[in-house]
Amino acid sequence: MTPFDLVVTPRGVRFMGRLFPCSIGKGGIRADKCEGDGATPVGRHEIVGGFYRPDRITAPRTALPMMPLRLNDLWSDDVDDVNYNHLINAHPYDFSHEKLRRADPLYDLVLVTTWNWPVAIPGKGSAIFIHQWRRPGYGTEGCIAFSRPDLHYIVENLRPGAQLIVQS
Repeated sequence: MTPFDLVVTPRGVRFMGRLFPCSIGKGGIRADKCEGDGATPVGRHEIVGGFYRPDRITAPRTALPMMPLRLNDLWSDDVDDVNYNHLINAHPYDFSHEKLRRADPLYDLVLVTTWNWPVAIPGKGSAIFIHQWRRPGYGTEGCIAFSRPDLHYIVENLRPGAQLIVQS
């Protein structure tokens, strides 16, 4: 464990000697995560980079690779899709998916973890992101979510190889 890892604790996320309030999956923390359960998976998940909305925020200053979100960027969450748990750019798209360019600000800045990625096992659960919360304590679909200022601080201070560490 390094100071640049995000460690989920019962009181929030520990990062660089500070404790940040966060929201976790509405299904709690689970070791047996599966698609659609709303749970945050137990484990060590590398933070590999992310996305940002160039029409809403400037490119974040970070050591991680960040990609501007394009129109029609989607994340497949359909277990029958060959692109399950991967980024796709398509419109229309026949499989179940999540639009990454949302009307709300939740995905203005998003980090991607290695949960069930890049080699995805269908049904094990898709896309454990780190993103902005709706409000404190509002459960996610399994992601970790922070206030906008805290998320920006974390992204600016992360280092390559940093992990999201979730313990039961």
